[in-house]
Amino acid sequence: MENILNATKSTFLTDDFLLKSDFARKLYHDHAKKMPIIDYHCHLSPQDIATDRQFENITSIWLEGDHYKWRAMRTLGVNEKYITGEASDKKKFEVWAKSVPHTMRNPLYHWTHLELLRYFGVDQLLNESSADQVYETSTGLLQESDYSTRGLLEKMNVEVVCTTDDPIDSLKYHQSAKKQNLALKLLPAFRPDKAYAVENPKSYQLYLDKLAQVSGIEINKYDDLLAALENRVAYFHENGGRLADHGLEQMYFFDENKYDISSLFSSVLGGKVPQPEEAKFFKFMTLTALSKMYHAKGWTQQYHLGALRNNNQRMLKQLGPDTGFDSIGDFPQSVALSSYLNNLDSSDQLAKTILYNLNPADNEVMATMVGNFNDGSVKGKVQFGSGWWFLDQKDGMEKQMNTLSNMGILSCFVGMLTDSRSFLSFPRHEYFRRILCNLIGQDVTNGELPADERWLGQMVEDICYNNAREYFGFYEV
Repeated sequence: MENILNATKSTFLTDDFLLKSDFARKLYHDHAKKMPIIDYHCHLSPQDIATDRQFENITSIWLEGDHYKWRAMRTLGVNEKYITGEASDKKKFEVWAKSVPHTMRNPLYHWTHLELLRYFGVDQLLNESSADQVYETSTGLLQESDYSTRGLLEKMNVEVVCTTDDPIDSLKYHQSAKKQNLALKLLPAFRPDKAYAVENPKSYQLYLDKLAQVSGIEINKYDDLLAALENRVAYFHENGGRLADHGLEQMYFFDENKYDISSLFSSVLGGKVPQPEEAKFFKFMTLTALSKMYHAKGWTQQYHLGALRNNNQRMLKQLGPDTGFDSIGDFPQSVALSSYLNNLDSSDQLAKTILYNLNPADNEVMATMVGNFNDGSVKGKVQFGSGWWFLDQKDGMEKQMNTLSNMGILSCFVGMLTDSRSFLSFPRHEYFRRILCNLIGQDVTNGELPADERWLGQMVEDICYNNAREYFGFYEV
C-alpha cells in the first residue's frame, strides 16, 4: 500500500495553489486565509448541526445529496445503483474514486482533493488504487469526537451558517442550537417558493393547509395568505432570520390591475389550474408583498435567477427534484427585473438585495442593474451575487468578479457562499479566496494596480468577511 500512496501523492495542492505571483501569495497567506467564514446561503441540515451529528462514513457525508458528483458519474456511464441506489456505501465510494481522475478540469477535481486534504490530511490523488486507503482513513477520523458536524465547521473557522428554510418550518433545531450557546451562529433563511407555486392547485392547497396550521390563520382569501406569510416572517425574525431567498426562472412584473388577484386566488383554491401568465402575475404580486415585509424588518432578499429545472421528466419521476437534472436557462432578465426593483424603490421599500444569475451571458446585465438601485443608504445595498451553481468554479468566479470590477465596485462585494448540502464543502471559500487574491495579484504584477499591501490586503479581508459581517447584521441577533 505504501508504494501505491507514494505513486498517487498529490503534488499540485501546494501552499501556493492558484496563486501565480508573489503579491497574490502575500494577499492570500497574510490576509485572506485568516478570515472567518460567514456562509450566508447553504442547504445544510439544521438538525445535523443542532444534534452534532456524527457521520457513519465518508460516503454518508460526502456523496449523499451531492448532485454535482451524481451528474459526473452518470456522464461516465455509472449505473444509478452506485449513485443513489442500493449499493453499499463502501462500493459507492469506490465507484466515485474510480470516477475522479476522469473529472480533471472540472471543479470537482479541485474540490475533491482540497476537501480530502483540509479535513482528513489526505495528500494523495483519489483514484481506484487509493480508494480503499482513503475510505478507511477518512471514515476512521469521522468516528472521532472532533469530526462531528460542529467539529468540522470549527476546523474551517465557520462563524455563521444560514440554512434554507420553508415558512412552515418550526425552526426547532435553530432554537435548540441557540439554547446550547454555541460559538457558531445557526440562523434560518426564509425560502417561500411554495407559497406562490400555484401551478398545481391540489399540491398548493395541501401546502396552504400547513401554512394555516403553523401561522394560526385560516387561509380562505388572498389577504389571509399575506397575513399568514407576514406572521411567519415575524416568527423567523424572532428566531434570528435576517435573509430571504427565492429561486425563480426570472423576475416578473405586471400592472397590478392586470388580473384580479383575489379572484385568481379563489379560483386556484377551487382547483382551477391558472394560465401561465396568471401564475406569473400571482408570483409577482406575492413577491412584491413579501419584499415589503422584508424591507420593514431590515432583511436582505436574495434572488437566484435563471435555472431550468427538472429537464429529465423520466428521472424526475424516478428520483425526484434536485438530483442533477437541471441546467442553465436562457430567460430574459433585464426589463422585468428593472421594473420590479423600481416599483419597490419608488415607495422606498426596496430591501437590501442580492441578485444571482445562472447564465453567464447575464453577467453584465446584473452588474449594471445593481448600480441602478444603490442609493447611498447602505454600502453595497444591491449586490451582484457570487458565481452560483454551474458558475461557482474558477472561470465563472473570475468572470463574475471581473464584470463586477468593471461595472461596479468590487470592494463592496459580500463574497462567497457554499450553496451546498455537504459539511465538507467549506474549502470552496478557500478556493474563492485564492482566486480573488490571484486576480488582484496579477493586476499588481501587470502594473495595473499599485503594490499597496495595506490597502489591497484590507480590501481582500473585507470581501472575504468584513463586508458580509457589516451588511447582514447577524452579530446583532
